[in-house]
Amino acid sequence: MVSELQSISPREGWQICQDDARALLIDVRSSMEYLFVGHPVGAIHVPWIDEPDWVVNLNFVTDVRKLILGGVGGNSDNSVPIVLICRSGKRSKEAGMKLIEAGFTNVYNIDEGFEGDLDEHHHRGSVGGWRYHDLPWEQC
Repeated sequence: MVSELQSISPREGWQICQDDARALLIDVRSSMEYLFVGHPVGAIHVPWIDEPDWVVNLNFVTDVRKLILGGVGGNSDNSVPIVLICRSGKRSKEAGMKLIEAGFTNVYNIDEGFEGDLDEHHHRGSVGGWRYHDLPWEQC
């Protein structure tokens, strides 16, 4: 079965997670962003690119498979719904494409991300994103 990365809104991502207990909401931002900017409630952190080297996580697909096989997803196949989020939807799109290439068949990218795109003043959070839509989030 050939699958495509599905682009969804933050509200659609939240709904998928509410409707399917197997769904994994994975935040692919850096550790610093995840901890200090905040993240969706229930999100699991698996960075796509992280400090200190800022290179792509070559173990990303394996790390996601471990979540599924380890019981977090409650399933051992590639059809577990995986909802990816980053700051604005760009890194999560890249990570999602890598999962599709690896054979995952139910992968979603939150196209607005956690903070949304930049507005006319180069600020985030006023145009779109998880927080903008007042969805549950927390900070460490």
